[in-house]
Amino acid sequence: MRRLKMKKFQNSIIGILLIIVGTILGLNAFHITHINLFFEGWWTLFIIIPSLCGIFTERDKTASLIGLFIGVYLLLSCQGIISFHFLWKLFLPLVLIILGIQILFKNSFSKNNSSTEATNTFSNKKYNFDYQTYAGGNYDVSFGGMTLDLRKANFESETMINVSVLFAGVDLYLPEDVDLQIESSSFFGGVDRHQRTNKESNTKIVILKAHCVFGGINIR
Repeated sequence: MRRLKMKKFQNSIIGILLIIVGTILGLNAFHITHINLFFEGWWTLFIIIPSLCGIFTERDKTASLIGLFIGVYLLLSCQGIISFHFLWKLFLPLVLIILGIQILFKNSFSKNNSSTEATNTFSNKKYNFDYQTYAGGNYDVSFGGMTLDLRKANFESETMINVSVLFAGVDLYLPEDVDLQIESSSFFGGVDRHQRTNKESNTKIVILKAHCVFGGINIR
């Protein structure tokens, strides 16, 4: 139900924006208005708008907050309001601040009723659930790596896995008899599926909610 509401919200935002842009272009064509949509830095809206949607709809807001900051900063830089080179001096402090807030107020950023929760910072860890019943999990990985091996785990009919990656990499191993569904919001990163196809006969559903910032998740 929550995923459906989030999807409807995102579709509503996109629909409204398309209507506004189409209306402006139509009025410009009839010389009723003379609004220039392609201002300096207009392309930054493709970073700003999805990031704003993510702040209101995603459980983990780290990627959206960083994306919004970078998008706004690039827009202001294109407008000549601030220096572009100053961005790199602020970027690392911002990432560290957001990471600290995420760790301190983890429940505020990501709420998940799953049975397994883990935070991995500046280290590499491996989680193995051989012959155990796996009911889902919430994993935050920052400046390090993680391996989640579920190839021999027992799944229920629907399982939610929430993985947040910040300057890190994650290897996720799944059995062949699950239907994998991916919901990803990423900035300079993403999810990579390695030679994996879902079968129509699969009745076990695994939903991966991925939030990647300068990192990625490899599904094997």
